[in-house]
Amino acid sequence: MSATATTAAPPKTEAKAPDHVQGKAFDRKLFGRVFAFTKPYRRLFWAAFALTVLLATIGTVRPVMLGWIVDVAASGYASLFEVTGNSSLNAKGIAWSAVVVRDLVGPGPAPLLWVLSIVIITLLLLETLIQFYQAYWTARLGQAVTFDLRQRLYEKVMGFKLRYFDRTPIGTLVTRVVSDIETIDDIFSQGLLMIMGDILKLVVVVVVMFVYNWKLALLSMIPIPLLLWSTNIFKNSIQKSFQDVRTQVARLNAFVQEHIQGMSIVQLFGREDQESRKFQAINREHRKAHIRGVLAYSIFFPVVEILSAVSLGFLIWWGVKDTMAGTVTMGELIAYITFINMLYRPIRQLADRFNVLQMGMVGSERVFKVLDTEATLMDTGKLRTTDLRGGIQFKGVWFSYDDPAPDQGANEPNYVLKDISFEAKAGQMIALVGATGSGKSSTINILSRAYEFQRGSVLLDGIDIRSYALADLRKSISVVLQDVFLFSDTVHNNITLGDPSISRAQVIDAARSVGAHDFIMRLPEGYDMDVRERGSIMSLGQRQLIAFIRAAVHQPRILVLDEATSSVDSVSEQLIQRATENITKGRTSIVIAHRLSTIQKADRILVLDKGRIVEQGDHQELLALNGPYRRLYDLQFR
Repeated sequence: MSATATTAAPPKTEAKAPDHVQGKAFDRKLFGRVFAFTKPYRRLFWAAFALTVLLATIGTVRPVMLGWIVDVAASGYASLFEVTGNSSLNAKGIAWSAVVVRDLVGPGPAPLLWVLSIVIITLLLLETLIQFYQAYWTARLGQAVTFDLRQRLYEKVMGFKLRYFDRTPIGTLVTRVVSDIETIDDIFSQGLLMIMGDILKLVVVVVVMFVYNWKLALLSMIPIPLLLWSTNIFKNSIQKSFQDVRTQVARLNAFVQEHIQGMSIVQLFGREDQESRKFQAINREHRKAHIRGVLAYSIFFPVVEILSAVSLGFLIWWGVKDTMAGTVTMGELIAYITFINMLYRPIRQLADRFNVLQMGMVGSERVFKVLDTEATLMDTGKLRTTDLRGGIQFKGVWFSYDDPAPDQGANEPNYVLKDISFEAKAGQMIALVGATGSGKSSTINILSRAYEFQRGSVLLDGIDIRSYALADLRKSISVVLQDVFLFSDTVHNNITLGDPSISRAQVIDAARSVGAHDFIMRLPEGYDMDVRERGSIMSLGQRQLIAFIRAAVHQPRILVLDEATSSVDSVSEQLIQRATENITKGRTSIVIAHRLSTIQKADRILVLDKGRIVEQGDHQELLALNGPYRRLYDLQFR
């Protein structure tokens, strides 16, 4: 549909889906759906995974090498060949290294120290390089997945029925498309692979510690049960806090979006103080949610440091005694001090990363809930509108903005259109008049398939409108609404809606036919002038003229004018009247108007009241009936 604005919608009802989702820390089915988006990037995923594994294992070599250096420096080269009676794996490793170095660089401790130092430096450089590529590739993977998922989500949202937007706050959808998608990026860049790396690092460190010296390993792990217990408490606490934060972010987005759009109402009615207090309450809850998370972190990380210090204390107390007894070398003790740091750091990070993963799951659940929403129009039609002449028929149409239950009667008050039947032959102008809420806008909403009717049939050239391809159908219908929507873009792009097949010359011709070319050329940049958000730099009449140019340049077979002159001044109204005569020639037109002067030349006028057609005929026929149309006419022209 070459729509010139968003279609008129019924009053918005509050039907907000709960944002507070108590999801599981790891949902296999949900994660499987997210992971499916990595399929085009499997090489990148496995490369990042391989680096994660390598990074987890290579780090454990450094404490061993450091222990050897300490023992080489403390004992000297000669004493190393006298340790055969010592069963220490560390001593045997040093002795073996010493033999290798002696054969390569000559006897003495200095060459061995140099070789071990070079090896450690090389390992550090290699580890740094691996960390860089691992972080870069995981970030690329996360961004690739979120790009595809956000694109899929936005395309899904664009296909929703308008009824979905009537019931869903815009801010909530913005949160889904922007913020919740970002949490899915964290699954890959900070969650899954990092968790796998930390767990693998823990396993490798524990295995090496027990192989190296099982007594020192047991001493180092005395506080571990207490640490695991506190980690679980922290995980549960921060999980609830993060969920509260996401809920409050959605509330903030919805409130800000709605009130910025309606700022003119807020200011004109002096509601600044009241709305500020409402925002303050929402903002306060947002702050409280964040503070609860900060409090959990403030408690947990000092606890980890204390337990790490306790583990180190046990190690030094026992290790020094064994060192003095000769059963443990100084190098082994130094290595275990390094191992403790390597042991507690992943445990400390795991709690945080599990919550990042869990929040990614919460975000995923919300995103997939939108993706799984069945709110799209049925687009099973195959017919093209290439040869459409524009004949319209409504046959016994019943319509409600709420889907009625099957057992509801036909006279239920939730129906806004009741048994509507009329015909407009190709090229005719049909006018709809009636009081506000009589069903005029609902009629055109059905024609463009913005909403689906429940009963009856609507035909174009004798064929059900559902038989036409939806995109073709809407390209054949142009709608000019009372509330014109302009994008924050140039005048030219607002007229063409970004269609590159429409040239500047065509736009100018359409503007001349509407009588708007002169006023556009008086703008500082003419057709390249940015109209700002919602066309804020233009008057209502100017925006309406832009909408008429938009309708004319798309050359529709059917033209719908919904209160197109109700918001313009008398000068603009005269321009629009002349433009209407030009662009309706040879087209089927449906005109909704409160100003009866604009529709007196209509071929047929339908008078609606409470969703029913109560009168129809041309202007003179309806005046002669002396009914509702005559009363409307007398009210306007007395």
